[in-house]
Amino acid sequence: MVIAGLQKTTLLDYPGKVACTVFLAGCNFRCPFCQNWEIVNGKGEDISREELLSFLKKRKGVLDGVCVTGGEPLVNADIDVFLREIKEIGYSVKLDTNGSFPAKLRRLVENGLADTVAMDVKNCPSRYSLTAGTDVDVAAIDESVKYLLSGAVDYEFRTTVTDELHDGKAMLELAQWISGAKRYFIQNFKDSDAVPFKNLSPCTKEKLQGFVDVMRPYVLSAQIRGTD
Repeated sequence: MVIAGLQKTTLLDYPGKVACTVFLAGCNFRCPFCQNWEIVNGKGEDISREELLSFLKKRKGVLDGVCVTGGEPLVNADIDVFLREIKEIGYSVKLDTNGSFPAKLRRLVENGLADTVAMDVKNCPSRYSLTAGTDVDVAAIDESVKYLLSGAVDYEFRTTVTDELHDGKAMLELAQWISGAKRYFIQNFKDSDAVPFKNLSPCTKEKLQGFVDVMRPYVLSAQIRGTD
């Protein structure tokens, strides 16, 4: 496991909690709009586990939550051990995942190692592999979607949208797929030097609002996140 980065304080990544965000390197997807491309490819700060755990112990009482993100955290064989070490210090854990490891996700939740899950749903099923940049087992994604919809753990779904990969038809298919979800967020693509592909662009505010309007009949809450 490579701990590729640490954001020492965040009020945004774990709603309702003062938290830090831990970035784990590695990912099984190659999304063309990824903002963490260096981390996806196994690079980063390479913080030792001992250093991170020492930081968490010192910050106990100031922080009350830890967001574990990537990359894709579940590519790590020892993610269970890592999350347990965080929990044993006394933190609440929010886990970010792309949903491609449903059995592992279920095990983490059932073992009390994730208090809330944020799952990226990249697009509607018919466009999933195109959007994820690799051949995706959509059945595995669907299993994770259904597991979260069962209410086994607190959760949210979210989608980063681009003008080229997402449209109203795709969003309707996605809405029907996650029908009944309690929280869904749309995040607009932002171009930067970190993004691996340079042929993508953000959606207009009107298009974003149209996506929200498509989603709202199917989910309990649909919002745009980060409209600055």
